[in-house]
Amino acid sequence: MALDKAEFRRVMGCFATGVTVVTTRSLAGEFHGLTANAFSSVSLDPPLVMVCIDKKSESYPCFQQSGVFTVNTLAADQEHLSRRFAASGGDKFSGVEYQIGANGTPILSGTLAYLECKVAAAYDAGDHTIYVGEVQQVEARPGAPLVFYRGGYRNLSE
Repeated sequence: MALDKAEFRRVMGCFATGVTVVTTRSLAGEFHGLTANAFSSVSLDPPLVMVCIDKKSESYPCFQQSGVFTVNTLAADQEHLSRRFAASGGDKFSGVEYQIGANGTPILSGTLAYLECKVAAAYDAGDHTIYVGEVQQVEARPGAPLVFYRGGYRNLSE
């Protein structure tokens, strides 16, 4: 019996996650980014993280082509960035403050943390690709995280 996709999504929504914007660049140097909560640490030695990227995403081809990405962990007051980078189309970076990291990808201003990575491996996983990134540089800042739970943004004090 096939698993109902809506039920699977509902059950997975019971797992609270942080919210990230993962940025990369095209071979032509254009910046791309998307909202992702399928992100996790993988290893301390060497330092590895993984992010799952939807194959239908406009940014998808850039991850393999550029071989680099940055994971920006969003702060509680950055829901607007999560929504902006979750939408399709348009210049997602217009009016957004950022700096260019050592790997050539955007580091969004005001985030809780960022991890600059180079792609170490890629694994086909259904409608997504799992990218394992070797972490090159990191920074963390004080603040509360943006959390996603049961289909909505949450505050840790709820």
